[in-house]
Amino acid sequence: MFTTGQLIFAIAFVLVFVAVIIRMYRKDRNWQREQYKGVVWVLIFFIGFVSLLVFLKYILRP
Repeated sequence: MFTTGQLIFAIAFVLVFVAVIIRMYRKDRNWQREQYKGVVWVLIFFIGFVSLLVFLKYILRP
């Protein structure tokens, strides 16, 4: 189905791609912690708001 050259290229591409993604993530990790410091509270509020809407939907159901 695939030639040997295509398989070698695919394996090499995946390995290099994963290595670059890991390196960039490690490089940006400290910056991301500073920039997205309060995002956990936004997530908690959002989950609480959606839960409140679902709760009210079942309470106010005729």
